[in-house]
Amino acid sequence: MTNEQKKRIDGMDYEQMLRLWRFEKVGDPMFEGETGEYFSKKMVEKRNALPEGEAAEISKRIGWGK
Repeated sequence: MTNEQKKRIDGMDYEQMLRLWRFEKVGDPMFEGETGEYFSKKMVEKRNALPEGEAAEISKRIGWGK
């Protein structure tokens, strides 16, 4: 994982991470190897830090289509 990737992940909020998770192309370096593990860990941490129900609202807002 590069310092730039780590900074990008750390700077994203949960909505940005979920949007990337849902819509980025398969094979994106953000989801592979050490970077992918870090991304997943931070995404869970950020989701768990949200008030109850907020993660569901974000998910609805994003939807599944671009």
